[in-house]
Parts: sequence; C-alpha cells; structure tokens
Amino acid sequence: MLEGCVQPGLSPNTNAAAARVLDRLGISVIPAPEAGCCGALDYHLGGQAKGLERARHNIDAWWPHLENGAEAIVQTASGCGAFIKDYGHLLEGDPVYAAKALRVSELALDLVQVLANEPLERVCAATDRRIAFHCPCTLQHAQKLGGAVEAVLSRLGFNLTAVPDSHLCCGSAGTYSLTQPELARQLRDNRLTALESGRPDLIVTSNIGCQSHLASAGRTPVRHWIELVDQSLGE
Repeated sequence: MLEGCVQPGLSPNTNAAAARVLDRLGISVIPAPEAGCCGALDYHLGGQAKGLERARHNIDAWWPHLENGAEAIVQTASGCGAFIKDYGHLLEGDPVYAAKALRVSELALDLVQVLANEPLERVCAATDRRIAFHCPCTLQHAQKLGGAVEAVLSRLGFNLTAVPDSHLCCGSAGTYSLTQPELARQLRDNRLTALESGRPDLIVTSNIGCQSHLASAGRTPVRHWIELVDQSLGE
C-alpha cells in the first residue's frame, strides 16, 4: 500500500483504516516504507525529470515485494493511483525500467477495486447516517471508476444522498488550491453546495487533496470513505 507524501500527515487514519478492513477480509498489507511520493505533483508542475525519478524509486521499492508474490499495489489516494497506473506509459522509453514500470501499472489498484468483489457485508454494519460521496476527478475521469465507491457503500446499506453535477472538480486539482486560491475556493464552495444539497451528516471522498480542500471550508465534516467502512466494523 502506497503511503504517499502528504496523506500520512493530513489524514493518518486513512491507510490504517484500510489495513484494518483488509485484514478482516483476510488480505495482508505488506509495508513498503522505502516508497515515497508517487511523483505526480512534480511531473504536473513541469518537473518531469523529478517526477520520473520518484517513479523509478518507487518501482525499486516495490519490486522485491512483487517478486515475493505481492498481488497488488494499492492506493487509497486516487490522485496517486492515476499517476502510478501511468508509470508504464511514462517510462516506456526507459530501457532499464520499461518492463518493470508496465508490470507495476498493471498491478496498481485503487482500494475500491480490491474491495468491490469482497464479502464486506459479512464484516460491516452500515449506519443510517446520511452520506454524500464526492467522486474525485482522478477517480472518475482518469481511472474511469466513477460510481464504484458509491456501489460499494450502497451495497453495504449506507444512506447515500444524491449529488448534482457529480462530474465537476472540487478545486483542489493537485496544487491548484495553492497556485489559484481564489478560483479554487469558488470551485470548492460550488462543490460543497451540491454535496450538501441532500443534507448529509458526512461527506466522504477518495483523494486526500479533495478531502483537505473540501474540509478547509469548515462546513460539513469530510473523511475518506474507508474510514466510514472501518468505523462500521466496530459498530
């Protein structure tokens, strides 16, 4: 499981919650502390060489685990996942890393792809709280997994509210909330108005950038969706 660079500091419970849920299903999480930032922010801000250097570093960190039988590289942040799934394309011209990068991309999975076909109903007891799900651009547009998290939460019995214009960006957009704060805040407030239209008790999402940006308004609480599922284990 990718630890990432900002998520452990901003939302340290996310990966811990994911590990607890996976463990209840008999899926072991192997730590790979040598891995670091996926490289997306560097790459998208013009630092392509640095971004690819981070990609190679992660491939080196994960490769021994893949050789020892690890079945997937799981990301709980959809922004990271979208970039890691592109390693094979980004490094296709690198004679040393091309084959390894392709293999890593093939084994890179968003958390929802791991849990979608697992018998979560056996271990979870959904609450009747009203929940709104914000589907990040990197999940629905880049990874083509729009509706996947909603399907899992609905199957578990969570009360999902309708969200108008669910295809729109929240304004976080990598570093957009830092480089274009005024526009990013306008996008955030528009997104929150749509998310809050069904009067949810909680907003959940699947990307740390979106989570932090939406939460910065101080309105409805925002968490990663796996924390909601993890809490339902205890209940």
